Amino acid sequence: MFKVAMNSDALDKKVLEVLHSGWVGQGARVANFEAALANKLRNPRVLCLSAGTHGLTLALRLAGVGPGDEVITTPLTCTATNMPILQQGADIVWADVGQDFNISPLSVESSLTDRTRAIIVVHWGGYPCEMNEIAKIAHDAGGIPVIEDCAHAYGSTYRNWVIGECEHSAFAIFSFQAIKHLTTVDGGALCCRLDDDYDRGKLLRWYGIDRETPRQDMRCEEDIREWGYKFHMNDVCAIIGLCNMEDADLNISKAISNARYYEDNLLKVDGISLTQLGSGRQSSYWLFTVLVEERPSFVRMMTTRGIAVSRVHQRNDKHACFGQYRRDLPGLESIIDRMVCIPVGWWVSEEDREYIVGCIKEGW
Repeated sequence: MFKVAMNSDALDKKVLEVLHSGWVGQGARVANFEAALANKLRNPRVLCLSAGTHGLTLALRLAGVGPGDEVITTPLTCTATNMPILQQGADIVWADVGQDFNISPLSVESSLTDRTRAIIVVHWGGYPCEMNEIAKIAHDAGGIPVIEDCAHAYGSTYRNWVIGECEHSAFAIFSFQAIKHLTTVDGGALCCRLDDDYDRGKLLRWYGIDRETPRQDMRCEEDIREWGYKFHMNDVCAIIGLCNMEDADLNISKAISNARYYEDNLLKVDGISLTQLGSGRQSSYWLFTVLVEERPSFVRMMTTRGIAVSRVHQRNDKHACFGQYRRDLPGLESIIDRMVCIPVGWWVSEEDREYIVGCIKEGW
């Protein structure tokens, strides 16, 4: 279903240089990676972290979310999206999803209460949510912070904006975990819209310690005003990210090409439905998700023919740790048992995608 995109030719020598440099923690390579991401994402306020999940934790903290607060979020995502809400002591309010697998703006609006302190949206598979509508809902409700989970969406665009630019949100987080379009082996980034959040986040990611002001002796000689975390990225992961950035753009273009081939060749195939795409949005296609009739039979057929398929993520609201927040979600119920993702990534050749389409057209 996935393969790791690692530019070994470019990074072997550079990783060894870092490993033997005497500095493997957060240093110049992290700063260089942040600068490269800032240029790519058109956002100068980028903080590299040890995991995308840590970006969500920081975003919720910076948004002021705490015990007794509510966070509106989607259940159709990796559990990493929603565990940080529980870590903050807040309550989850599930919003429903639409036929594009993204959070429904109408459901977000109807889920607002006087306890709502943040809204988390996930760009499923790389396909951007309807951010104009969501941003307006948040604004009209008193300026509730919107947090974009962009773990699937490195390289995606919404209208004239790059996902991560924070045009419609207070925060955007990325995952650079092993199988993402851009990998640092493990790691992530938090993008902020406001300078104050960026400055505070820079402190909180490293225990609350200011690493940039001059020191006569040690880092902790000045008072630490606010407790923080050990969430920083290290130089080893950062140099891997820098070496993989050029290939990531090429790999995204391959995924988009494969997706367009599927869209052209599976549109009228019996038993399978494609997402109806809106205008002005370009997915980076980390996933290509379809709806199929008789999903178990489809999965068995594809598996026996050597094609790995899956739903990728289980709906979060079915897990016991989220049990107290269950509610009726008719949109999700209408699609969850028919969802399946077919291979779309850089490793899928033209011959592979023709074989995949041919197998699907033969039926199951």
